[in-house]
Amino acid sequence: MVKRKRILIAPLNWGLGHATRCIPIIRSLLENNFEPIIASDGEALKLLQKEFPQLQTVELPSYKIKYAEKAKHFKLKMLWDSPKILKAISKEKKHTKALVKELEVDGIISDNRLGGYSKKVPSVFITHQLNVLTGNTTWFSSKVHQKIIKKFTECWVPDVEGEPNLSGRLGHLKGGELPIKYIGVLSRLVPQDLPIKYRLMVLISGPEPQRSMLADHLLSEIKEFKGKVLFVRGKIEERQEVVLRDHIEIYNYMSSAELEHSFNQSEMVLSRSGYTTVLDLAKLKKKAFFIPTPGQYEQEYLAERLQEESLVPYCKQEEFKIEMLENVKDYKGLGGIESTVDLSSLFELF
Repeated sequence: MVKRKRILIAPLNWGLGHATRCIPIIRSLLENNFEPIIASDGEALKLLQKEFPQLQTVELPSYKIKYAEKAKHFKLKMLWDSPKILKAISKEKKHTKALVKELEVDGIISDNRLGGYSKKVPSVFITHQLNVLTGNTTWFSSKVHQKIIKKFTECWVPDVEGEPNLSGRLGHLKGGELPIKYIGVLSRLVPQDLPIKYRLMVLISGPEPQRSMLADHLLSEIKEFKGKVLFVRGKIEERQEVVLRDHIEIYNYMSSAELEHSFNQSEMVLSRSGYTTVLDLAKLKKKAFFIPTPGQYEQEYLAERLQEESLVPYCKQEEFKIEMLENVKDYKGLGGIESTVDLSSLFELF
């Protein structure tokens, strides 16, 4: 019997997007007779353990990322935390090296974990940020990030190469020597033809304290919303909890299957403008309203770009009022990008 090749899957624990977009990759690895081993920390690890209870998991050093409470302090907080993050990356690199030897790993797929590579086996870096937007220091942060990407065998970008595309200048370079492969609209979700049950689906994500601040603000606002609301807090806990408040169903978290069902049953979505959410909405061809995480340049850029293209409206967190959702009908919604990539062809690298 031929031994199945072992692939270490290592998503960054920064919100849940990095973990959730690894789900279709893990599924495809299993279908193609590979043995995925999940490596992460915190809520990203918990989410994937719930999705794939049969798979082996290992814990990696945490970057311990927390956002500033005010947008203007975002970059300062990142700079303040950078020694801690660099230390975690260094530990992660050593940990990954040890895992490759100890678990006899044949390949690595890292979603934005900068130390998740090895010179001994093919290593893939998944990112939609070939350029890292940081305001007036974008040129520097982008060069540093691209230098790290060069350490990997390949860089997989979840988008299409040409126009129109979803990531804009985040995921497209004018030149350079990076080993890039565009892998299409990567999403764990599949469109279903279901009757509409919810007029609005609210999906909260991202690190604290901004996640709870947004949840509290939106729970207050949607009291006045006319129509049934599904509210998913995005908090991965031991048990799923459901609270009913008048016309609002509140879940602490949902599995991929439940989320897929609920997305398809919802008329429109209110969420952060995180890139994984953009991918999911594009796959499901949904209308949405975005509230970018305060101070996070990437989410602000995506929200501004999609509004300029008349696809999805957005506003700042502190400015949101429930009446703004009426604007959604004047926008096209996501779904103009058709892209199906055979993931199994990517695994030839291993």
